[in-house]
Amino acid sequence: MRPPRYTHNSLKSLQATEYAQEQGKFMEYHHAAYEAYWDQRADLGDTSVLADIGASVGLDGDELKERVESGHYAQKVVDQYQEALGYGIRGIPTFVFDNLLFTGAQPYEVFQRVMDKALENRETAQA
Repeated sequence: MRPPRYTHNSLKSLQATEYAQEQGKFMEYHHAAYEAYWDQRADLGDTSVLADIGASVGLDGDELKERVESGHYAQKVVDQYQEALGYGIRGIPTFVFDNLLFTGAQPYEVFQRVMDKALENRETAQA
């Protein structure tokens, strides 16, 4: 993985992901976009790039591009963002185990401690 040249505004990419999900191709699109961003340093803020990624996984690239450019999914994405803020999510990636939340790439040990704490909380609640 190579770091991207700059951080793109993700609104267009998130809208394209909504289109892919609607078409039943979420995981395929997600993996292709991830690879394009990290391996090819693609500009995920460019609707033509998003359309090409979509076409590569069997989506209608022209329709994807039209939906993104028209803002078809923009309000849905903004609503999801607002909902995440309401839960205290402030970064990506964010992980939630029961009522425990942590953000950012973390070593395995952090996941293990959080999982142990979540299981402990469940046992305490059941007792």
